[in-house]
Amino acid sequence: MQLPQDFINQMQELLDKDELQRFLAAMDVPSPTSIRINSAKADREQLGCSQAACVPWCSDGVYLVERPSFTLDPLFHAGAYYVQEASSMFIAHLLHEYVGEADVTAIDLCAAPGGKSTLLQSCLSAGSTLIANEIMPKRAWILRENLSKWGGDNVVVTNNRPEDFRKFSEAFDLILCDVPCSGEGMFRKDEGAIHDWSLQNVEQCAERQRDIVATIWDCLRPGGLMIYSTCTYNTHEDEENVRWIRDELGADVLPCLAKPEWNVVGNLLSDDFDCCHFFPHRIQGEGFFCAILRKHGAESDRSSSPRSITAKQLQTLRILPNPLEDYQSSVAIVEVDQSAALRYLRGEALVLGSDVPKGVVTIAYQGLALGPVKNIGSRANNLYPKEWRIRKQI
Repeated sequence: MQLPQDFINQMQELLDKDELQRFLAAMDVPSPTSIRINSAKADREQLGCSQAACVPWCSDGVYLVERPSFTLDPLFHAGAYYVQEASSMFIAHLLHEYVGEADVTAIDLCAAPGGKSTLLQSCLSAGSTLIANEIMPKRAWILRENLSKWGGDNVVVTNNRPEDFRKFSEAFDLILCDVPCSGEGMFRKDEGAIHDWSLQNVEQCAERQRDIVATIWDCLRPGGLMIYSTCTYNTHEDEENVRWIRDELGADVLPCLAKPEWNVVGNLLSDDFDCCHFFPHRIQGEGFFCAILRKHGAESDRSSSPRSITAKQLQTLRILPNPLEDYQSSVAIVEVDQSAALRYLRGEALVLGSDVPKGVVTIAYQGLALGPVKNIGSRANNLYPKEWRIRKQI
């Protein structure tokens, strides 16, 4: 892999000579494939990965020996699992340690395509509320699709700018800021990230990240938690920004509580706060950084937590509807085989058995709902959202 010399020079300042060589060698090794199972819908046995290696910091995460065609797996479209980079699943560990079973009001501010939002939905209690937000319209609709398939009725998907949430003063117990970054940790998976990288872009990203955090900070309750994460290595976007949040906005940086055997790396600067770096020569995964902070101030009275977000506040947001919501009350469920499931996902009409009632019914594969059809007897007209349909040849 041809890496920018400025990037190599930057890494020389962070890693000793031997570790730098191991890092550079790892950059030429193919990325591992990992998925996170939706335990509300499936288990390892159903997905055929009961013997697969586990992601150490996420109980629902597994590594696959080879990368299958996820597009042609109906269970993927049913939301039985999410294809997610293993390092970023570390968020599940932080949620387990610091949130647990508490009911919270949370926001994933930069949420598309949905990996961390689906993780939040699975890890947070049923009594919690999650807003999954994405500023870019096309990416927001991808986020809506992934969360619709994942399931759960405690998630609101929005398409708003960070500043649009200023009306939500001290409304959130938890804010996930997985901020847009220079993408160094994705170099193995995305050659475009290499092409776009520059020292100037690193500085621009660091400044933009501070702007995003500062804009949303007043929305976090005193005593509330912020998870700050990037998919990059440099300390300008990572440690230096965490230090800035701590000193300028007022927060304590909490221990990440990573186990030694996980082989993650702590603070790369001389600061005394804890954080986690994931390097591909040390773990099975891509580059990732995260820290968790607690906002200064007396904790809000949690006896009535989570605080309800009012209808008036929600009216100020652009909320994206769930395309399947109008059909989720369908009582009749028709189980189909893989061939019929794939035809359905391509948008084709189906012919169902004579015992299937007329009207809207739900097509299911291995017990998991895929979506609706309107059965008129001679055929069942496909109601699967057009923008979700498979285009790949079967």
